[in-house]
Amino acid sequence: MPRSSGRELYIGVTYYGWFDFLAARSNLDEVNFWRPGGSVLRASQGAPFLFKLKAPHNSIAGVGFFEYSDRMPIADAWEFYGEKNGAANISALIESIRHNRDAPIDRDHVIGCLILSQPTFFPRERWIPQPPEWNASTQQGAYFDMDSGVGARLWSQVEANLGAALPPLAVSPLEPFGGRGKAALYLPRQGQGTFRRLVLSAYENRCAITGERTLPVVEAAHIAEFSRHQRHEVANGVALRADIHKLFDRGYVSIRPDYRFVVSKTLADDFNNGKVYYELDGQAIRLPADSLLRPKVEYLEEHYETRFRK
Repeated sequence: MPRSSGRELYIGVTYYGWFDFLAARSNLDEVNFWRPGGSVLRASQGAPFLFKLKAPHNSIAGVGFFEYSDRMPIADAWEFYGEKNGAANISALIESIRHNRDAPIDRDHVIGCLILSQPTFFPRERWIPQPPEWNASTQQGAYFDMDSGVGARLWSQVEANLGAALPPLAVSPLEPFGGRGKAALYLPRQGQGTFRRLVLSAYENRCAITGERTLPVVEAAHIAEFSRHQRHEVANGVALRADIHKLFDRGYVSIRPDYRFVVSKTLADDFNNGKVYYELDGQAIRLPADSLLRPKVEYLEEHYETRFRK
């Protein structure tokens, strides 16, 4: 189907097992709509993404809002998104992908990851039958114009299902989550998995202080408090080893606006310890190669002036 020049929604084809597993979980902030062959999607951030179940269901059973897409090994997809991949553990995820791929795969197999925020799974009585215009040969999905024809009809039904849960329209341009991109169609609420994935990617999966790159212990720390800004943003994040992240959140360490790591004297006062951290005091941190993804000075100033224990 040809792409329109206006607002678009995307209908992605999925299998019932993925849907059923996630529909049983409450308060999901994001999900990974994976593709076993590794293909990704080009769509505007915030664009509606409808879940169409395969035969015999042949129905629109839910909706999310497109965040970004990426290709990553199954092991990484599990590390960042866990059960939000639609499986109870990595073995179950591999088995699901193997079933849909019909080929031998392992943890290193690269899949396409379409990350969707604010997912809603409709109860069965509110499923929307696939439109008569749907091409039965479509394997992955298709774009539709939201403002005319089948796309407009479907979106009207989805809006009725969402009701008050429909996210607000973006009435002004948003600063892109990863530093670039178009304004969102709907205001996104990015999930923690997406934030961690993009922050760690910016820092080449290494702690900005120590260079540690054992993925399970490298975390994405918010610099300015998320509760105040209410939006994940790579420039408000820094990759930190788990222990340093805890100290950073509690104000025992900080990063000055000149990008140097500092350790509070109260660390030794409170715990009679901390030599391993004082050895790092004053060193310049590792920064993303892309200057747009580096920590914003105003966020560093906020942490250093209001949270750091001087």
